Amino acid sequence: MTGLILRWIANAIAIYMVASLLTGMRVDSVEDAIVAGAVLGVINSVVRPVLVILTLPVTLLTLGLFYFVISAFCLWLTSWFLEGFEVTGHFTTFVAALLVGLISAVITSVLQGAARKEERR
Repeated sequence: MTGLILRWIANAIAIYMVASLLTGMRVDSVEDAIVAGAVLGVINSVVRPVLVILTLPVTLLTLGLFYFVISAFCLWLTSWFLEGFEVTGHFTTFVAALLVGLISAVITSVLQGAARKEERR
């Protein structure tokens, strides 16, 4: 349960950071970033595994590069569900998905490391 909450926080922070960097990505408020982080987490948990299995032949043919398209689709799907979060343009969606994934992974690893240190005490 703690891992899910940490990923949710990491997604929300990453979405807010990337929205401030890219002009084609808009988040209206911090609350919208938090909701977008939760929705992206659910989509990544439910939809992404199905897409990965369905597109496995294409992913193998492209040597794994199609996985980035799946990430961009998941981010676009998140923006489709929410009004306070918008990603416009294919290229912007692709770059935003790449940045959100990288930043979220870094934040998650830092937060999990801090949580592990706290558990040891």
